[in-house]
Amino acid sequence: MADVLVRTAPRDLAAELPARLSLTPKTSLAGQLDGAWWPYSRDLEAELPPLAAAVEDTWGRVTRVTVNPARWPVVPRTVAVDGRALHVGWFTEQHPDKLILLSYTVGRWDLLVIPPETAPAAAARLMAAAALPGSVLTAGVLLANEAAIGRGIADARRREAAWEEEGGAWVSPFGDPMGRSPLALPANTWR
Repeated sequence: MADVLVRTAPRDLAAELPARLSLTPKTSLAGQLDGAWWPYSRDLEAELPPLAAAVEDTWGRVTRVTVNPARWPVVPRTVAVDGRALHVGWFTEQHPDKLILLSYTVGRWDLLVIPPETAPAAAARLMAAAALPGSVLTAGVLLANEAAIGRGIADARRREAAWEEEGGAWVSPFGDPMGRSPLALPANTWR
């Protein structure tokens, strides 16, 4: 019984929550991406209806979506959206972290797909970067940049933890203690 609840939880969650979406403002500057989408799960049937509803107010009716199957365990042929069928296609040539939305009347929009497991701070940075008008950065470049930023943050935290663990002791640029105590000893003498 718990198995069934675990499988349906992402679909229920996605249906109740609004799409996490950041769109490029309407300008004459064309960029590589038209925004970013941060789904709650890897379930396209659950995630696409809120996305389509969110963009239809701004862009018009979405009729087709394309994805790369490398990031989606199941790619359905159609997804029900407000009583109609949204067609879903897949192409291995498409970047795995990009979703393409198509409309018969308005055109095409390319969105960066931020992995569901991404930390909120990283997702916020990616959503802001993908929505910059006229940006030449692709989905792959944005995600690679964020990975580098994440490694830098982790290294800084590791260095800070080492500093705290050592009591904030003075260390030479070569990593050797400088023979000083961080606190003055009695009688105002240093070791």
